[in-house]
Amino acid sequence: MKLEAYLAETRQSIESFAQEAGISAQAIYKYLRGERIPRKEFLTRLAKITGGEVTANDFLDLPGKEEKPMSKAQIHPLPAAKAALSRQAMLSLYRDMLLIRRFEEKAGQLYGMGLIGGFCHLYIGQEAVVVGMQSCISAKDSVITSYRDHGHMIACGMDPKGIMAELTGREGGFSHGKGGSMHMFSTEKHFYGGHGIVGASVPIGTGIGFAHKYREDGALCLAYFGDGASNQGQVYESFNMASLWKLPVIYIIENNQYAMGTSLARASATTELYKRGEGFGIPGRQVDGMDVMAVRAAGMEAVKYVKGGNGPFLLEMKTYRYRGHSMSDPAKYRSKEEVEEYKSHHDPIEGLKGRLVAGGVATEDALKKIDQEIKAVIAEAAEFAQQSPEPAESELWTDVTV
Repeated sequence: MKLEAYLAETRQSIESFAQEAGISAQAIYKYLRGERIPRKEFLTRLAKITGGEVTANDFLDLPGKEEKPMSKAQIHPLPAAKAALSRQAMLSLYRDMLLIRRFEEKAGQLYGMGLIGGFCHLYIGQEAVVVGMQSCISAKDSVITSYRDHGHMIACGMDPKGIMAELTGREGGFSHGKGGSMHMFSTEKHFYGGHGIVGASVPIGTGIGFAHKYREDGALCLAYFGDGASNQGQVYESFNMASLWKLPVIYIIENNQYAMGTSLARASATTELYKRGEGFGIPGRQVDGMDVMAVRAAGMEAVKYVKGGNGPFLLEMKTYRYRGHSMSDPAKYRSKEEVEEYKSHHDPIEGLKGRLVAGGVATEDALKKIDQEIKAVIAEAAEFAQQSPEPAESELWTDVTV
């Protein structure tokens, strides 16, 4: 029995089947498209979970999913096309992802040392999403996200020293030590937060899109939010308004599959989040968010659509966070094997690194040098954050509306 027939007979989605089998949904999608050869452990799990109904031969004979032309609200799945890039541009993507990774690793270390307090949500594992999307937009475009925001700030070009100083509550931070991890902004870089309220980035991002259209400045807004926020009512009110007025907004769902700690299959009646805009006439696409080149390809398509005056676009980035929801989350709701599967076979940085070396774009030694340079930048940021003074008491009364 073919896997597709088995899923239809048992009325299971790929996501729910993957969760039950202990296999990543990303791996199944890639195997279905013939992009990877199933490993022995995968086939063993497959046979066990289906009671022998699906064999290795049945699985390998499956054709890839057929993609149809996209209409106003007709969506097709993961894009296979890769946008051509220069050597320098590809190295820039690698450098930016690695800068975010090393920054977050250091932030986690400082948190463990008690130098960072409050909430702290790390972006480790999801770097390809924001780096790929940022490579598609111009300097005048705007960005807004939720509280897992350090990576977005770095991708926007904000100084790591100012970000780290804000994490440690120091005067040299972007919010002068009063905002912390979730509340940083930069009007210079058109970055509007960092928001602690789940789903808040969507209506605010819609408003930013409205401002761009009203001013006729030709810019758009990237509004990021997570799979957990995708069930919020304010999301759909925003979708309706953005579609009605054809606002220049790209909504990006960073689907790391567990929200705050509950799997998508257990929390959402429908798990194909890229279809959530269909009722409002918003086209969408599901993207391999662990592949920066796939993110860029989909991002370029979305930017072209939105800047063509067609209204909003929805992107669901299938990604994965290696750490817990926040630093206080032990993440016991998923297995160590699942996390290791992503780290070993889907890591966005290692994936691009392999492509750079195999394609002759860079040598292993050249990439090691980049890593050393980035570690120096992060060490300088950490030192600045610890040496910067705490805010003066008078700061308690500034930037506060009463």
